[in-house]
Amino acid sequence: MSSPLARLNYHHLHYFWAVAKEGHLSRAAERLHIAPSALSTQIRQLEDQLGQPLFTRRGRALLLTEAGRIALEYADTIMTAGQELVATLREGRRRERHVLRLGAVATLSRNFQGTFVAPLLGVAGVELVLQSGSLAELLPRLSAHTVDLVLSNRRVPEDAENAWRCVRIARQQVSLVGPPRRKGKAFRFPVDLADQPLILPSRDNGFRSAFDLVCERANLRLNVVAEVDDMAMLRLLARDSGAVALVPAVVVRDELHDRQLQEYCAVPNLYEEFWAIDVRRQYQHPLLRSLLDRPAAEVLAMEE
Repeated sequence: MSSPLARLNYHHLHYFWAVAKEGHLSRAAERLHIAPSALSTQIRQLEDQLGQPLFTRRGRALLLTEAGRIALEYADTIMTAGQELVATLREGRRRERHVLRLGAVATLSRNFQGTFVAPLLGVAGVELVLQSGSLAELLPRLSAHTVDLVLSNRRVPEDAENAWRCVRIARQQVSLVGPPRRKGKAFRFPVDLADQPLILPSRDNGFRSAFDLVCERANLRLNVVAEVDDMAMLRLLARDSGAVALVPAVVVRDELHDRQLQEYCAVPNLYEEFWAIDVRRQYQHPLLRSLLDRPAAEVLAMEE
């Protein structure tokens, strides 16, 4: 007896693919020149054959389930293979592709993001789709399976509706950095902060509140010239302003290496954490393991 998958109806798969791309049954039916009721029946037959629901409804929109997202990846491959068949035979070429969709909190260090995805850049058959936004914007995309992983500097607790899974990728002590100082003159923390113009992360940042508490206990009145919620902007101001900046070293990695900036001190007991957030799934994207299994020092790329 042949297996159910051996009898997969590719017309049904094509209909599913069209609906998934449109995100709307009626629009897909119009494009396919088929009645919406007939299209709905075809989709249900495919779901029965696969033994999994492929869509959930949200108002008039159709959202992919986890099984639907996986089915769409296969459908994309199958449809692309069909479209490339003539080119393969004519030109003797063949192309296989894996797409990995990553979201990153907009304020996260660009250096960290770049090093995290570096192993996959330029790999044949791999396409990276990188999206930026706030956690409030990215988590619904993760839940809807339109991104495979979210990078954040904040851990997200699991709740009744979302089975978030947080993996700490790396942890780095936060430093005070600034223009190169005269040799032999050590920076005394926290005393020397009183005379320095400071650039700090905004108060929404996790380690900013801990830093403020240290300064409050030392009775320091700080000269804050800028508060920045974007690490890329903080990096530019640290490099060009002449002020002292509070940052994880990875943010200004290149400037430290080129001696444009100097690390005055690592602030005791103050750390930035880098998290990978996904949802508990039966099927994990095959490219994620190679990114998540690396040592923290390699991801931060602070070693010479």
